[in-house]
Amino acid sequence: MMIEVLDNADLAAIKAASIIAGEARNAIALRGRFVFAVSGGKTPWKMLRALTDEDIPWIGMHIVQVDERIAPDGDPDRNMTHLREILIGHAPILPERIYAMRVEEKDPEAAAAGYARTIRKITGAPAIIDLIHLGLGPDGHTASLIPGDPALDVTDKDVAFTGIYRGRHRLTLTYPVINRARKILWLITGSEKSKMLQHLLDSDLSIPAGRISQEHAMVLADKDAAESVSSNH
Repeated sequence: MMIEVLDNADLAAIKAASIIAGEARNAIALRGRFVFAVSGGKTPWKMLRALTDEDIPWIGMHIVQVDERIAPDGDPDRNMTHLREILIGHAPILPERIYAMRVEEKDPEAAAAGYARTIRKITGAPAIIDLIHLGLGPDGHTASLIPGDPALDVTDKDVAFTGIYRGRHRLTLTYPVINRARKILWLITGSEKSKMLQHLLDSDLSIPAGRISQEHAMVLADKDAAESVSSNH
């Protein structure tokens, strides 16, 4: 897995946007669409803002969620709230091609299954997402694949309902669909991620992030996150 270290989080976000735009242009030219799964977080929101300035055939763009908190529509805790604020009106993407996890539904297991069907309608079966953007938590989690959560053991579903983490249940993409992606782009910033970044690069299976395939993956990190990375990487 390749790693590129940028001077700061803003530059890492801009570089990520450039990579995503290039992948989008290639995918749309080849297959007529680009399916992009995005995680939440402050640096990713900068990445998305930079993406709105990129030259992309937006008519072919489909955006799905990596994970989402169980919260009402429009709640500031929802990743989708920020996705819509950043993209709609600022990029010529069709609003119906930003696909929200329906976490406000009463049955979260049914919502998870429904979202898996939505992804399959876009991509075909089995679902193969063109590019999945992932972050890394100081505890080694990625997406909403949290240490000790039963979702870590899901092998027969592409979307799972999780236990409570930081006060919220969540829906998350699972290992099977993440590891089928054509490309995985990690965006990792901040010194609090440094120790876990080393574990990730070492494919440490004791952390959730370590179980993500590295075959088609790359890491963009800022200097703070990369401060503890060994020289062999």
